[in-house]
Amino acid sequence: MPSTETSQRKIRIVVAKPGLDGHDRGAKIIARALRDAGMEVIYTGLHQTPEQIAETVIQEDADAVGLSILSGAHMTLVPRVVALLKEQGADDVIVTVGGTIPADDISELKKLGIAEVFTPGAPTDEIVDFVRGAVR
Repeated sequence: MPSTETSQRKIRIVVAKPGLDGHDRGAKIIARALRDAGMEVIYTGLHQTPEQIAETVIQEDADAVGLSILSGAHMTLVPRVVALLKEQGADDVIVTVGGTIPADDISELKKLGIAEVFTPGAPTDEIVDFVRGAVR
């Protein structure tokens, strides 16, 4: 089991709700689970633009970002966040996506550089373990 002494600092993760999606219960549950697992979580709140999300990731020196999308706009918003991070030299940040993502889109998102896609019902401990493993 990794201890908090394993690394120099806590894993820092931004949890963001891009687009016009107005439902954030899942994002808050994930943010709480990550925080309870000892990570430092920055929750951006609802209605974030890809530009705002990328800026937060850079400003917070985040190791990872979790994008929560239920609106169906994932094939527009996610590539934009990835492109902005790359443009700003932060393409080493682990990007995950959660929400109502059709199975057909998952492989396309992974080709764009998304580390993992979590669909509804994904166990929070699975998400925590994935982030911990991907960052370390």
